[in-house]
Amino acid sequence: MASSGWIEQVIGRIGARQAELKLALRVTIAGTLAFAITKVFNLPQGYWAAITAVVIMQASVGGSLKAAVERFMGTLAGAIYGGAVAALLPHGSPLGLAGAIAAALFPLALLAAVKPSFRVAPVTSLIMLLPPTGQAIGPLAAAIDRVAEITLGNIVGVVVSLFVLPARAHTLMVEAAAKVVSLNANLIEVLVGELAADPKGRSALQTIHPQIRAALKKAEAAADEAVRERKSHLTDAADPEPLIRTLYRVRHDLVMIGRAAANPLPERVLDKLGPSLLRLRDETCTLLLGLAKALRTRRLPPDSTGFEEALHTFVSETEALRSHALSHDLPYGSFGQVFALSFAFEQFRKDLEDLMARSEELAAHRSHETAES
Repeated sequence: MASSGWIEQVIGRIGARQAELKLALRVTIAGTLAFAITKVFNLPQGYWAAITAVVIMQASVGGSLKAAVERFMGTLAGAIYGGAVAALLPHGSPLGLAGAIAAALFPLALLAAVKPSFRVAPVTSLIMLLPPTGQAIGPLAAAIDRVAEITLGNIVGVVVSLFVLPARAHTLMVEAAAKVVSLNANLIEVLVGELAADPKGRSALQTIHPQIRAALKKAEAAADEAVRERKSHLTDAADPEPLIRTLYRVRHDLVMIGRAAANPLPERVLDKLGPSLLRLRDETCTLLLGLAKALRTRRLPPDSTGFEEALHTFVSETEALRSHALSHDLPYGSFGQVFALSFAFEQFRKDLEDLMARSEELAAHRSHETAES
């Protein structure tokens, strides 16, 4: 029994790391295949092709394509300039080699500082000057070999990323977006708890906010790679930018709700608004969790009727405070806090509608793909 439980635990952990396992497999295949091809063509330093194939392999096809383009451009610039320096500047002595290295590095290091996509150029230029490559076979031959090896590694890496358990950037973006939405549900629960003076709220916020920022950055990075895939005609998925923009708008709405929830509501206000506020919290969390699931599975978003009704009730009750005698005895800050919270939730509703529309677009695209297949 103990052995069976241990095996199930291992299988569960492996299942939770499928994306990482697929990437590891692609890296292994790309590096091995690139090195094997260099042996077929008898390239003098074929290990550079294997290194390149491993280095450019990213979590998605778009990421691998971007890394391949950047590495090729950087290698080409470094090989041409480094080869020219090696051919024109004498570097047989230690002093001459030091001068040639300085001449080869500074311009390309400046280029890499201005344009990070050329960060491999100084490295390639330096390799051109160091023995045995730069001196054993001559600068021109060394430059040609280096570009050929790097090109081969790039090609193998991109081909493997395309055909061996491919991971599309658009899929990674949507998964990260779903995580953001799910974390937003946790955030709503904590923020409403702060309004009710929940002592756990502040410490929980210190954990949730960094998680949301990290998930947003991951979604944004995947969106950039998805744009590259679209431009390269590797996918016909929807433009990822609207989804990312909507996620950030929703994030801003939650920040505004958080500001309105920075202080607990007075007990008299909680007696009046507490039931509707708790219902709004529950309906919001239910809708966000359902929306996160819809994003992951590319299904239609859940029905928002419960959320709409809960928000309408809460807003109506906050408006009723204007004519309620209770409002005349409230401090100005508490009275303003209630209406700031109501306004923030209204804006949140509008952006949440846009987010649900993005989910509908994903579901429609999935249905179209299914119909075509």
